Amino acid sequence: MKRLTIIAAVLLLSLAAAAGPADYKFTEASDLTLTGKLFHDTPNPYHRIDTVRFKGFTPGENALVREAAGIACAFRTNSSSIAVKTAFAHQRTIDNTTGICTRGYDLYIRKGEEWVYAASKSQGSEKEGSVVLIQGLEKGVAHDCLLYFPIYSELGSVQVGVDQDAEIEALEYPFRHRVALFGSSFSQGFCSTRSGLSYSAMFTRRTGVEVLNLGVSGRCLLQDYFAYALIAAPDVDAYLFDTFSNPSAEMIRERLFPFIEKIRAARPGVPLIFQQTIRRESRNFSSGSESVEAAKMAVADSLMKIAVKKYKDVYYIKPDASSELYATCVDGTHPDDYGHYLWERSIEKPLLRILRRYGLK
Repeated sequence: MKRLTIIAAVLLLSLAAAAGPADYKFTEASDLTLTGKLFHDTPNPYHRIDTVRFKGFTPGENALVREAAGIACAFRTNSSSIAVKTAFAHQRTIDNTTGICTRGYDLYIRKGEEWVYAASKSQGSEKEGSVVLIQGLEKGVAHDCLLYFPIYSELGSVQVGVDQDAEIEALEYPFRHRVALFGSSFSQGFCSTRSGLSYSAMFTRRTGVEVLNLGVSGRCLLQDYFAYALIAAPDVDAYLFDTFSNPSAEMIRERLFPFIEKIRAARPGVPLIFQQTIRRESRNFSSGSESVEAAKMAVADSLMKIAVKKYKDVYYIKPDASSELYATCVDGTHPDDYGHYLWERSIEKPLLRILRRYGLK
């Protein structure tokens, strides 16, 4: 009898987990409140840059800036469960990053002043489909929700599903200020297990200061066409850069000052905050990696020492994503969730100190 009861309970849970689109009413996420967007007016609301308007990107860069890294949907609902239905333009499968991160969703619910993890799931490799993110929420109680989108997928449509008899509405914008982040795969969130666990997403939730993610995997090379796009972004209060992780020492030497001068001329008085790259654990026993990484860190240090004196409103901070146990690295290059946490903690205070100088509190 006890065994039959257990089997029945398992079957009921399975049926609940298999709840499909008919059990929910869906709202397009772009009709709610989208956060984390550098540009408000992209023709596809889930693209980070309009690649028709801005030119110069390589085919690979075009694909990267159309991915939804850092974008989230904020809404309030009294539903007892939440689902997501997606139509993907493309998905990536990457060995050293989870499917939940690359093509899944990461849900947080506000508890007091804090955004608390609630659920994370992927619908798998289906180009179109749905997934139930969470069930068992107290029915009739309104929850403020923040749903992060996949970091390495291009989205055609994202719809948030709630119970048929529940309500859903756009949440009042939950963050303040606009800090544009241009960076590498580190900044895009590569190797975090969930899309809400990049250092920039953690910083936004912890401080309430919004970081707009323009991480572009291995293609953050101080390109002038990215500078022009950053300049064109509306209402940017500060710029944060992770621009020393991808380029070689020679490229940094050649491109850094012209890059600063382009943005400085167009946005005088707006702080430009550069981060040194983090130390890659691939250096531990590889003389080749040691040589390359040491060279670019050295040239970044030397040039930024000049830059902070030469240019007004230019700053330099040094993140740290490592631990004494060498336990924060996934693949010799990218930090895991704990590494992203350490990165965020290492820059939070110095970054807030700089922002406060400009009245950004």
